Amino acid sequence: MSESEGAGTRRRLAGASPATPASPFEVDDLLREILLRLPPRPSSLPCASAVCTRWRGLVADPKFLRLFRAHHRKPPLLGIIEHGYQGVQFIPILDPPDRIPPERFHLGPCSRGTDVLDCRHGLVLVHNRVSARTEVLVCDPVAGEQRHVPIPLELDRYILNGAVLCSASEQGHVHGSCHSSPFKVVLVGKGRNGLMACVYSSQAGIWGNLITTAATFDLFAHHVPATLIGNALYWLPFIDRIVEFDLDGHNLAVIGGPPVTCDLQDGSSHIIQFEDGAVGLAILSYTCLQMWHRNVDRHGVATWVLWKTIETQNILGRPWTKADGAIMGYSQDTDDLFIYLEPDAYMLHLKSMQSKILPGSYQPMFKYHPFTSFYYTPGTTIRGCDEADMLQKSIGRLSSLKG
Repeated sequence: MSESEGAGTRRRLAGASPATPASPFEVDDLLREILLRLPPRPSSLPCASAVCTRWRGLVADPKFLRLFRAHHRKPPLLGIIEHGYQGVQFIPILDPPDRIPPERFHLGPCSRGTDVLDCRHGLVLVHNRVSARTEVLVCDPVAGEQRHVPIPLELDRYILNGAVLCSASEQGHVHGSCHSSPFKVVLVGKGRNGLMACVYSSQAGIWGNLITTAATFDLFAHHVPATLIGNALYWLPFIDRIVEFDLDGHNLAVIGGPPVTCDLQDGSSHIIQFEDGAVGLAILSYTCLQMWHRNVDRHGVATWVLWKTIETQNILGRPWTKADGAIMGYSQDTDDLFIYLEPDAYMLHLKSMQSKILPGSYQPMFKYHPFTSFYYTPGTTIRGCDEADMLQKSIGRLSSLKG
């Protein structure tokens, strides 16, 4: 190469502009990290998929959906399963565009002639009262699937309460999108000689042995919701007695409740879980909400401690002027307590003690079960998704990710 040619090459290289850095939205790995951090609300992924074909492909990838659930760990609260005069139905409680129309939830045979026993991990457990055979149904409202499980003869006449839970054991599994996953059903009843329970495994397709324990009380309330804390289920038939079922050891026991002295109405208490994993109890009495914590020492001795007392006016924004008040339900995934104070229903977040009034009409005599689940099916469209707004939110997520 001559000197003049070399000088021309150097001039061309010196005058070349540097390559423009790729936009974060042009790098799949970085874009995936941004999308993973979108809130787990029903509108987030459908709105993202509406931006362009490339985004739609990333969001619809099953691997991305698994990572999305693993990142958030806990599914969002979508609404409430109500058991009332019209049968079993889904009541949405989110605001648009996250509000899911009830017709998108397929309860099928679970909606008529049934009693709701439990709701957990995106599954609804109902007792079929009109079938020719005595059975419970495990319903997946998001997938529109139902599984029929005949009740064992030993428990047929005595079934009072039950629980359903996903039993998937693969590493990284996140509850809340347990479609087609194996599950367990636990039924509890009151027989002649005490309480009894039985466990069904969908993997084995059979019920286990009948488990019994002597009960010190003659009655056991019907359709009391179960609370799953650690590896045990808890039912609260009475304020001073709690039924405990250990899922690992398959042990059934009755443990004592807190030393409550105030007058209580039916439905005015509910078992809750504290942040440290301890069993707790929320009690709604006249003008206040009490929260009790169950301490267990290293010797296994349990004591109840009154952890907090809050005036209802301070948390609900109104005085208790009428007698009708009840705890309607409790969502463990979101730590929300549902309270009825005539004529309104409230959702109270127990950590922040912030409450909001729920739209619609509620009845204290109905049964309500909070329903949590990740909700997204590729191809789902959500009204109210704006592409420019979606891009702006994503850029904001990127900024927080960099920080």
